[in-house]
Amino acid sequence: MIRTLKYHEIDFEKYTQCLENSEQRNWYAKKEVLDELSGNWELLVSGDYEAILPVPLKKKLGINFVIMPLFCQQLGVFSDKDNVEINDRFLKYLRKNYKIFLYTFNKDNSFSEDLEKKKNYVIPLSDYVILHRKKYFKGRKSTTKCAQHLIYKEIEANSEHISFIENNFKGLTKQTDVDKFKKYLNFLSENDSLKLCAAYLDEKLINIAVLISEKDQLSLLGLINDENYKSENGPSFLIDKILNHYIHEKTFNFMGSNIRGIEVFFKSFGGETSGIRLYRK
Repeated sequence: MIRTLKYHEIDFEKYTQCLENSEQRNWYAKKEVLDELSGNWELLVSGDYEAILPVPLKKKLGINFVIMPLFCQQLGVFSDKDNVEINDRFLKYLRKNYKIFLYTFNKDNSFSEDLEKKKNYVIPLSDYVILHRKKYFKGRKSTTKCAQHLIYKEIEANSEHISFIENNFKGLTKQTDVDKFKKYLNFLSENDSLKLCAAYLDEKLINIAVLISEKDQLSLLGLINDENYKSENGPSFLIDKILNHYIHEKTFNFMGSNIRGIEVFFKSFGGETSGIRLYRK
């Protein structure tokens, strides 16, 4: 039987144990991450935490509705083994008991019905030399080769670098969202989960890759570019250098996009499709 637990009713020791031992374990469902990104969430539980589903909520006009928080890519059902029947039960319960604007299930959740999918691209653990030779698109090989005059550095999140990110970040039109992004960067830094990789032209900072760094995965939170130096191919240079340094020990998650140009960019490094399932009303 599935039941709803309000935040104060959740046994977070059991919650964390279920999450860490689940087949679908991911960054976004961690208590501290959900607390930071959502701040208001409940939990659906099956049995004695044999399976769980976090539910982020937002109140508007006095009504709570389900919506994915900004910068939270996927949640969904977490259990020892992914089970279609169990997932279907959670989806049915979610539909019946909540007003849903958007909920994103994780890449490992399967259902008996077809749900809308969002493309996500991931590079598994690889030998960089083989990845570069066999999986890179021909044009991407050429672009990275032409950018070798740039300098690669891993940098700290100081005021200069945060200012660069804020001044060049694309896609966030509201100041409140920009402020939330900066707050999230601070959260990641405080939790030793932020990695900033930069490209320099001589001594000029022209690109920063903002990464969530976990034990076994790097996730691309943002690729920040000074458009005045677009011809230097800094984004290609940065991703290539990061893969060269880390792909033998950590998977690389591009964090997905259905925008054609961005999708091709991700695929050109050998990114493999891993669909995320969406439910919206």
